Amino acid sequence: MFGSMHEPDSKLGAQQAFDMLSELERNTPDEIRRQRAAFRIALKTKVVLQPGNASDMNLLKLQGVTGDISEGGCRALFPLPPRVGDVYRLTFDRGMLDLPLTFARVVRCYMLREDAFEVGFRFFNQIAMPEKLAEVACAARV
Repeated sequence: MFGSMHEPDSKLGAQQAFDMLSELERNTPDEIRRQRAAFRIALKTKVVLQPGNASDMNLLKLQGVTGDISEGGCRALFPLPPRVGDVYRLTFDRGMLDLPLTFARVVRCYMLREDAFEVGFRFFNQIAMPEKLAEVACAARV
């Protein structure tokens, strides 16, 4: 009976792992560009990355800088690589980008050099772009 109680959890975990791997396999550069429905705004601002799980929050704290941002995700540069597929909490510099605490999954990570990693995040919930940034983006597109 003990084994049968845990059996559904292991199947669910395996299915979740399979789904996550399938999603990561689809993250080719062409597919990523195709999926982007929102336009990206080039923005360099400080971002702090910590594990998404509250009990692990104090185990890692990395400061990086964004390269661009959209309603659905962002691209940032960090000195160490976060794990692709893991969930992180992102805190942006409120002076430049007034957003609440944001949870995101790492969808890709490229080593640019030994101390620089370009990381692509997909937000769990779309963010509302601050009006000031949206106005700057619209002016830049014209």
